[in-house]
Amino acid sequence: MKKVLGVAPRHPGLWKNPAFSKTPAEVIHTLKSRDHGLNELRAHAAVLAQLSQQGRWIVLINAPNIGYKQVLANAEVRMDRVLLVRARDEVEALWAMEKALTSGTSSAVVTWSTPLDDRDNRRLQLVAKSARATGWLIENVSVHKHEEVENNYCLPLLPATNLPAVH
Repeated sequence: MKKVLGVAPRHPGLWKNPAFSKTPAEVIHTLKSRDHGLNELRAHAAVLAQLSQQGRWIVLINAPNIGYKQVLANAEVRMDRVLLVRARDEVEALWAMEKALTSGTSSAVVTWSTPLDDRDNRRLQLVAKSARATGWLIENVSVHKHEEVENNYCLPLLPATNLPAVH
């Protein structure tokens, strides 16, 4: 028969002192943008330049044609360490972001996307716990999915004054 000494919990995960627990330096920043992320990329280009000196990849996922090459070159990002990924859809883009953040071969991951739903935001929170790189998610807030649907399906009704009657 085993005896439990004292009132100490038996699970080793509960023995950790929260004051000494490691906080991850790698996080995922969500940035809202109305100009496809050009200003946000300029604001973080110096950080990307420092991260590119580590010799690991700077991954750009679904980067729009906004002149990002010139912005990164002006900030002295090592262009031989920039990896451009084109995903077919947002599911594939988020999967690529997840893999790039957790693989250990990237120092930074920048992803362009439309605003994410709660499920995808939660998925990124879980990825952030095991991320080995810093991530930026640039959400283009000038395009909303529900507005696209409304604009595509809301047609004005025309008066039926000159239409022939069909029986």
